[in-house]
Amino acid sequence: MSGPISQRLKQLGIELPTPPAAVANYVPFVQTGNLVFISGQLPLENGKLAVTGKLGDSVSIEDGIRAARLCAINLLAQARAASGGDIERIRRLVRLTAFVACTPAFTDQPKVINGASDLMAEVLGEAGRHARVAVGAPSLPLDVAVEIEGIFELG
Repeated sequence: MSGPISQRLKQLGIELPTPPAAVANYVPFVQTGNLVFISGQLPLENGKLAVTGKLGDSVSIEDGIRAARLCAINLLAQARAASGGDIERIRRLVRLTAFVACTPAFTDQPKVINGASDLMAEVLGEAGRHARVAVGAPSLPLDVAVEIEGIFELG
């Protein structure tokens, strides 16, 4: 029988992907005690970059929100891997640190990152409410629009 997190994912029509492997000299996540620190996740969909470019230029706020949501899905996939495949071990999302590739005049980073925050609350319920940082960056790896890292508590 699946638990509440798995049931919410199913209700939302979200199937977590196989998490991507690290592409440089780092690991996808590190666990210390009950905390799991997940490396920055990109807006991958079906293994391909889904949203590239800069907010305030070639990327709309709606596409930025979609990118943040995809990053959140990939964070959950990494958290499931860190939990030995049992996503129900997630006790809470502690913090998200999010980067938005944008023009210097763009100031709606929090609105973009709400795509990730809202998804986490939908999937994890009250345990998905978290501390957060949302900042603009002049560029991100592979020209992605959004990159997000996270800290989860496992049980």
